[in-house]
Amino acid sequence: MTTSARARQIGANTWIWTSPLTDETVGPLLQRVAGLGFDAVELPLETPGDLTSDVVAQALADTGLTPCVVGAMAPGRDLVATDAATIDATRDYLRACVDLAAEVGAAAVCGPFYASTGRVWRMTADDRRAASTQLRESLKPVVDHAGQRGVAIGIEPLNRYETSVINTVDQALDALGDLLGPSLGLALDTYHLNIEERSSADAVRRAGEHLVHVQVCGNDRGAPGGDQTDWPALVQALDDVAYAGPLVIESFTADNASIATAASIWRPLAATQDDLARDGLTFLRSLDDRVPLTSGAAT
Repeated sequence: MTTSARARQIGANTWIWTSPLTDETVGPLLQRVAGLGFDAVELPLETPGDLTSDVVAQALADTGLTPCVVGAMAPGRDLVATDAATIDATRDYLRACVDLAAEVGAAAVCGPFYASTGRVWRMTADDRRAASTQLRESLKPVVDHAGQRGVAIGIEPLNRYETSVINTVDQALDALGDLLGPSLGLALDTYHLNIEERSSADAVRRAGEHLVHVQVCGNDRGAPGGDQTDWPALVQALDDVAYAGPLVIESFTADNASIATAASIWRPLAATQDDLARDGLTFLRSLDDRVPLTSGAAT
């Protein structure tokens, strides 16, 4: 028996509405997410100290939402082609993400944990092998920490305009090599798959047992559904690899200057951000209505 889109939890990233997420905003925003009917929520930790586990845990208890944690590779956060001090500071940040995930009950912490988003440079084959070796060495202490905390790290490939380090599933599998395991896998985002992969469904199958988290949106970064993505094929691929985690809508608001610039959101992607979330949720629910769903969302 396969896990269907209907059986999987559907979540929303709070970047749809605001940035950064803080102790002051997490309670009301999680109420909003739950009120829209979602089962899960993706919590971005942009800076350690923005969120404290006690406050987040209470907001989760109040809403019944299942948590996921994502990191943000801001300028200066790098694990490759950089100096030792930057690597150490980046490791500290990633450990903080892992700790938050462990303390609030999130199974995974995900993101492009190799270089700051937007940092691109040309690499020869030798340069790329060296970067992969350095990535494994730099990431290993964080993976060990995640294993101790019972959290899985998901490394997210990004499109070519946001990084030159890992763009595809094959590059991620090659770069991470024997470091892959129970505490380290891949996090895939349909937006980046649509740009970089010849087939998003085949990319999911290549990720296989290493797939720990999935983010979804339309190919324009808006709501999933009514776009060019072959959603039935993608869901079939997720079934084929027995992915049982959530499908989380990751989109962004154009009303916040910093997040709009970071994500290149130059126009509204829906009439309102609630509409974007609601329309995406409705579509994802419609992919398969055969399996009853017990929702953790508050009413």
